[in-house]
Amino acid sequence: MPKRNYEKSNNFGKAMARLFKELNIYLVFILLAGVFSIGGSILEIIAPDKLSMLTDTIAEGLVVDTDNIEKINKNIENNAKKSMPSTTKKDTKIDTKVLDSLDDNTIKMLFPEFEIDNTVISSKDQVKYLKVISKLDKDASNEEIYSQIDKMPKSIKKVIEPKMDMDKIKTIFINLVILFSIASLLGFFQSFIMATVSNKFAWTLRKRISKKINKLPLKYFDNNQVGDILSRVTNDVDTVGMSLNQSLSNMVMSITLLIGSLIMMFKTDSIMALTAILSSIIGFAFMGIILSKSQKYFNDRQRELGVLNSHIEEIYSGLLVVKAYNAKKLSDKKFDDYNNKVKEANRKSQFLSGMMMPLMGFIGNFGYVCVCIVGALLVFNNKISFGVIVAFIVYVRLFSQPLTSIAQSLTNMQSSGAASERVFEFLDEEEMEKEDNTTKLEIKDTKGNIEFNDVKFSYDKEKPIIKKFNASVKSGQKIAIVGPTGAGKTTMVNLLMKFYNIDDGNITIDGKSIYDLSRENVHSLFTMVLQDTWLFNGTIRENIVFNKKNVSDKDVMNVCDKIGLTHFIKTLPEGLDTMIGDNETVSIGQKQLITIARGMIEDSPLLILDEATSNVDTRTEELVQSAMDKLMQGRTSFIIAHRLSTIKNADLILVMNEGNIIEQGTHEELMKQNGFYAGLYNSQFEL
Repeated sequence: MPKRNYEKSNNFGKAMARLFKELNIYLVFILLAGVFSIGGSILEIIAPDKLSMLTDTIAEGLVVDTDNIEKINKNIENNAKKSMPSTTKKDTKIDTKVLDSLDDNTIKMLFPEFEIDNTVISSKDQVKYLKVISKLDKDASNEEIYSQIDKMPKSIKKVIEPKMDMDKIKTIFINLVILFSIASLLGFFQSFIMATVSNKFAWTLRKRISKKINKLPLKYFDNNQVGDILSRVTNDVDTVGMSLNQSLSNMVMSITLLIGSLIMMFKTDSIMALTAILSSIIGFAFMGIILSKSQKYFNDRQRELGVLNSHIEEIYSGLLVVKAYNAKKLSDKKFDDYNNKVKEANRKSQFLSGMMMPLMGFIGNFGYVCVCIVGALLVFNNKISFGVIVAFIVYVRLFSQPLTSIAQSLTNMQSSGAASERVFEFLDEEEMEKEDNTTKLEIKDTKGNIEFNDVKFSYDKEKPIIKKFNASVKSGQKIAIVGPTGAGKTTMVNLLMKFYNIDDGNITIDGKSIYDLSRENVHSLFTMVLQDTWLFNGTIRENIVFNKKNVSDKDVMNVCDKIGLTHFIKTLPEGLDTMIGDNETVSIGQKQLITIARGMIEDSPLLILDEATSNVDTRTEELVQSAMDKLMQGRTSFIIAHRLSTIKNADLILVMNEGNIIEQGTHEELMKQNGFYAGLYNSQFEL
């Protein structure tokens, strides 16, 4: 079981610093999105002030003109006092009998006409006005005066009745529409830019990971689970991309709204501003506490998700074995354990982060209540207008909304930090040493003479696997490597293919040291056919040809004829064009034949067969063995086999045990020695 390297804790600050450093190449676009975000936020901040003006203008148009009433009263009062002591609004009642007894000339003399707002208030209209207000108490409200307007003379009614300033309302309304439209347009451009940047960044990460995979040594994949690696490539990269798209621009917008709304609130009214801030400040404290507690659970979630994916990949790749051994309950139990850990980490992280939204919602609503109560008191004392309350209700939203957005963005950034660290850990893994080799072996000129000189190797420095391995292989020889499990057979092939670098000694191909040859050059000299089959989604032709260029169907069918694959292909509905994949309902033996055909098409001067015939039946094995004998003519071949009957005709058999060659020779020579090889061979026939 590969080790699980999950113990390293997540450093949120360091992870985010690395993430932003990686985003430097998109700095111009991010700044542009930030400008759009700030611009839209500023327009949203300006809008409440305009909304306050609109509210006050509409409110003024709904009440009587108290200023004009005061002017009328003052003009009439001075004249009325001359003739009758009880003719003012301040008195309880006006003696209407006195007014009725006055003739027209007296009325004109006592109540000379005057002008208000270009409207002439005649003497008779003044008398009628006095008669109307005589029915009101001295403390009559505007609403009571408003109820008597229809009974007043037209001239007075004209100057005191409510009037809507439609031109002003229209102007403010148009300004608000323009402000909100531009803000929405800027928001659209900002969202478009950030969506493009986040997707491009995720695409770049996947591309870098794809290149990184080819640069990592084989030991990395031996020490890490495939499912965890896949989780880094898929889940973690997607998390980083989505978090950037949702959080980065929102953070800029939220900070701008927060600062801008604070400035506008204090500019409008400091008492109301302090009320809004004090009612919301508690949200900051709770947000800080929650963030500090929830980060470790986001780390746990990403880690446990990788473990779960590893288990799923293992079970599905070995599903036949699981079914054959009735291990469903065991695999289900492990899945439930891993799934429960993911669920628990998710529950804790989402619960704590989910508390932010309702908490900030409560703080926002509490702010509305405080603003309305304090605002009502200030309006009652004529400190502010009603429109200021409306503006502050919007400001509270603009103030609390950024807190909510910042909390949510920080939650997303926590996920991004945990995911990005896993991605960057992968990208920072130690790569294979870079090569500047100038020596190159051409495929057509390679003879295939290989020498192993005192080769030493160990996966763990304290546990050597290969100890002073020496062997001489001549061109065109068929070399079989046999031995018990753990003897080092596959390790020798890995060293020969330069999948691992040897610790000491040397391997030469046609006299040229493997140190002087590039890995790519060494790989091009070998064709490998492994015990584990690998087919990709594509046609049979594509699976056989794979990376080989200029291969005709005739060449493909010739190879298929040699190994007995033709009959199977002819039974398929579309022949070579039949789509097939590693999960298709094709037998293991047929899959192995396709991989063998792939190796034969490659036609390299050196051949490695690692248990290549172990999954085919006896008759097919004979066909394959015959085809292999023809293929290996003139080529140096290495065969790793546990089924020793398949290598009896080898030119040289190397018997390995505990990392050393303990016997070598032909099958007949080794059987005559009656040594370790003879014991292995005879054990095949023991009951």
